[in-house]
Amino acid sequence: MPQQLRRKFWETVPLKDMSRPEWEALCDGCGKCCLNKLEDEDTGEVALTNVACRLLDDSTCQCSQYPIRHNFVPECIVLGPDNLDQNLYWMPETCAYKLLWTGQPLPEWHPLKTGDPNSVHAAGVSMRGRTVPEFEVADEDWEDHIIKEPV
Repeated sequence: MPQQLRRKFWETVPLKDMSRPEWEALCDGCGKCCLNKLEDEDTGEVALTNVACRLLDDSTCQCSQYPIRHNFVPECIVLGPDNLDQNLYWMPETCAYKLLWTGQPLPEWHPLKTGDPNSVHAAGVSMRGRTVPEFEVADEDWEDHIIKEPV
């Protein structure tokens, strides 16, 4: 397959038909999905905090235990085409999975477009250097850590 077609699989392959490597490649590495969120019980509105999952490496925006994360965080969601629609409400606005599901293109800074895994950080949309580990913040203080999503 020509290189050009391989780079644009996200434009031609439906999410439900992507291979595991293609699916994983959609992740831009922003770290936003690993932030704790607060959901208003009355409105369903979701607020983003800078309180990170205990497994998020703030310097790389990657899960430090990705293959075995459920051993440490059983409630971590395994996102897939079969549950994407149920999880759109809490996903970051810049998330490739959400964008493609809703028919939008990937942003110009996305690593699949730039070929550079650091382009998400250079664009200022990642959480690199912006998080607080959850073990340093009491649950009742999470509201003090609500932030606007970097986009």
